[in-house]
Amino acid sequence: MTTMTARQVKAQQTKKKILETALDLFSKKGFDQVTVDEIVNASKTSKGAFYVHFNSKFEIFLEKFKEIDDFYDVFTQSLPKDMSSSEKIVSLIKSQMVYLRDDLGKDLMRTVYMSALTPNQPKTLANTNRTLYKIVHSFVEEGQSKGEFNNDSSAKEITMLITRCMRGTLYDWLIFNEDNFDLIEESQKLIRPIIASLVKQG
Repeated sequence: MTTMTARQVKAQQTKKKILETALDLFSKKGFDQVTVDEIVNASKTSKGAFYVHFNSKFEIFLEKFKEIDDFYDVFTQSLPKDMSSSEKIVSLIKSQMVYLRDDLGKDLMRTVYMSALTPNQPKTLANTNRTLYKIVHSFVEEGQSKGEFNNDSSAKEITMLITRCMRGTLYDWLIFNEDNFDLIEESQKLIRPIIASLVKQG
């Protein structure tokens, strides 16, 4: 294991300080209302230090967003081996919604959706190489190979359908902006009939 130099340790600490300060400001004021200057001043760092670690404030958000894939990995490993593929998918979606609601929040998720429509910005939501897509795809393949799901559609097509339901539920949560919109409940209402349609009958 390579030992970091004092300079590397300091650089890592500075990056963490900028990241945490920026996320705190985003949470309190909204992503669009926070400037790089404000982040630098609040974190007591320099603009030069900021741009050493991040090309823009949007990259700070992406850094945080990467943690979601780590969450998916950990959650998937915690699932019982004998759980059906159907329930694995339902449980994944439920946990995803709880995590996005409680850990990222509406403001950061709104930024993700806005970036998806912005030219020259990373298309995080549409990236089929993300861990989320790979996990859902593996659950679908497992269900088909074990005879739980029908084979009328390919695993890739079913994966796109399921992840589209995830994105759609999150989008509604953001645009309706109602306190009585239960993200977890609504996601379950949408996904369960779809999963039921995939399960082999008889």
